[in-house]
Amino acid sequence: MTEREYPVTKTDEQWRASLTPAEHAVLRQAGTERPFVGEYTDTTTEGVYSCRACGAELFTHAEKFPSHCGWPSFYAPSEADNVELRVDRSLGMVRVEVLCAQCGSHLGHVFEGEGYPTPTDQRYCINSISMRLSPS
Repeated sequence: MTEREYPVTKTDEQWRASLTPAEHAVLRQAGTERPFVGEYTDTTTEGVYSCRACGAELFTHAEKFPSHCGWPSFYAPSEADNVELRVDRSLGMVRVEVLCAQCGSHLGHVFEGEGYPTPTDQRYCINSISMRLSPS
């Protein structure tokens, strides 16, 4: 997926064996699930959101907020070094891609300056299929 070495590495064949085709398309091929269909889009369950590919902690319910954009939104990761940010020039625009810092899997994108009343003025727009929620 990238040139960087991650603590958790697998061959594409190993990723395909451990993920569903839909999970693989998002996590390993930088796809996007359709809006308003993800299991965590509107949940308010307290807990920890972890990478579906490797299990690394990414976000908690404390950072989640209702953005009504069609995907789960967080104003920050639970710890800054839980995610990696990378410039994404696909689709003819410049965005900031959010990746799991442990395995390099695609999670979504982060946007700034949209006016949400959050402490960071950021919206980490994350695919539900890229995470797993462990309730507190």
